[in-house]
Amino acid sequence: MTADTDFCRLGQAVIDTETAALAALRDRIDATFAHACRILLACSGRVVVLGMGKSGHIAGKLAATLASTGTPAFFVHPGEAGHGDLGMLAAGDCVIALSNSGETEEINGLLPAIKRRGLDLIAITGRPGSTLAEAAAVHLDAGVDAEACPLGLAPTASTTAALAMGDALAIALLDARGFTAEDFARSHPGGRLGRRLLLRIDDLMHTGTAVPAVGPDTPMADALLEMTRKGLGMTAIVDADQRVTGIFTDGDLRRALDEGVDVHATPIATVMTPAPRCVEAAQLAAEALALMERHSINGLLVNDAEGRLTGALNMHDLLRGGVV
Repeated sequence: MTADTDFCRLGQAVIDTETAALAALRDRIDATFAHACRILLACSGRVVVLGMGKSGHIAGKLAATLASTGTPAFFVHPGEAGHGDLGMLAAGDCVIALSNSGETEEINGLLPAIKRRGLDLIAITGRPGSTLAEAAAVHLDAGVDAEACPLGLAPTASTTAALAMGDALAIALLDARGFTAEDFARSHPGGRLGRRLLLRIDDLMHTGTAVPAVGPDTPMADALLEMTRKGLGMTAIVDADQRVTGIFTDGDLRRALDEGVDVHATPIATVMTPAPRCVEAAQLAAEALALMERHSINGLLVNDAEGRLTGALNMHDLLRGGVV
């Protein structure tokens, strides 16, 4: 029976082997790598990524990473390419082919067709002298001294190296294109990150009659009724021109009651919090969340550039929008 210490020893050996493979890979990020980046940057079509078996899984991931970081790309299965899917390749496209041996039959069988179409080919292999490496316009060496598999058979360190080389290409291109966090969010609208980077305050805020607001002379009791009707746990205090002069929240109410304030006779202006923190509708909802968290508050008023009240939102709105 395998002991726990043996499991840990083998696991650590895998990490050590793959760490060494990545360390060796760093020195190969050189002028050849830069040449590959320039080819991809100049590509007027799409980047077609090929790979079989485990390399195919890495190729699929590389295509997805490129596509989500500003370089249009897709994966084509080499076995299917020879049976019609080669029609996906068009003038102006570039090809990245991954094969540790550089002798994968299904990929090398496509080389004449890629050459006839005049497409630039970038190869990522573990053998610089292989058929695929020799046929490529640029060869990126992702070779490793040893696999992490004790049998030396299962692709482990080699796929890790190929994955890292692909990531290095994608991120270098991202930076060269001036790709921004907002650009990234546009490719990920369904995820939490996309919502945080795309949703704006005006997508979530309450507007019109749904916004609680009273004048400075309004009795505290009437202000409480306004808070209850609108259900946001606060009300804005505005002047005759609808400019925000203060806010009254559940916390202000508790403090006022502790002080024995007469809710029927006291004007709201005497118990409100003056000059409250406000946001503008065009700001990101994530900015509103950061402001709430920083100041331990649950709601914000929204005003325009002149300080006029245009909306309100609270933490529940951010939760509903998936920002939190």
